[in-house]
Amino acid sequence: MPDLIPPMVYKSNALIEASYRLTVTEQRILLACIAQVRRDQPITDEVLYTVTAQEVAELSGTSTKQAYRELEEAALRLKRREVWIKEYPNGGGGRPETLVTGWVQSIRYVPAQGRVRLRFAKDMLPYLAELSEQFTRYALSDVAKMTSAHGIRLYELLRQWGDIGEREIELEQLREWLQLQGCYDSIKDFKKWVIEPAIEQVNEHSPLHVTWDQRKTGRKVTHLTFRYAQKEAARAIKQKKEASTKQQAIDFEKPRQLSVAELSRLAYPGESTEAALRRLNAVVT
Repeated sequence: MPDLIPPMVYKSNALIEASYRLTVTEQRILLACIAQVRRDQPITDEVLYTVTAQEVAELSGTSTKQAYRELEEAALRLKRREVWIKEYPNGGGGRPETLVTGWVQSIRYVPAQGRVRLRFAKDMLPYLAELSEQFTRYALSDVAKMTSAHGIRLYELLRQWGDIGEREIELEQLREWLQLQGCYDSIKDFKKWVIEPAIEQVNEHSPLHVTWDQRKTGRKVTHLTFRYAQKEAARAIKQKKEASTKQQAIDFEKPRQLSVAELSRLAYPGESTEAALRRLNAVVT
């Protein structure tokens, strides 16, 4: 039996870099519905997408009772959520235009069934379908167990750059994308409450392993640099480094294996080969 293809999330890059704030449960609802969008037929705003508390619980590894409660609360908020999408005309030339729209045009919650049904907003559809280029794709399961909304956003921003392995983001740009302008003004607080928890979530729950650093302009931190790799590749790199370190340690101990001719060459004037061997061994022990 062939392996089942996991539900995949497709988003335009403009939507990946849009400015919005969603809770984790709101993200789960939207992503679960985005993963249902058919790519083999035209998409319209008449299509209803459904997600249940049971499905959310299975995806996220939470209890069904908790998923029921969170799903209802998230459904009531989701209709009011806005997203600011910046588009550059003509492939990047000219001044950008900003579209402000909602994620959904309508949302219905059925408490007895723990079920949410929604229709995406008409203006949102081009960013979820008709994606011939400049889009990001990943498996829904990559982020399903994350408990940090910032972790999900960071993962998407890294996946947007594919296998490049490094992405530098201007700090103020990241604040704008996460709609955190005026929040966590000190870099210390921003790292503690946003960056570090997000990276921890990506490293724990996604296929990527991420490290990060900061860059200053003058005395002020202005950019964050994220380096990432598939966990299998990261493990291979680590094993290679460990093997290299081990080999260096072995090489460092080679004076014990020197020939008489080599010892004679390394001996001080008037020093016997036995004394030279003791001296060289003393250096590496």
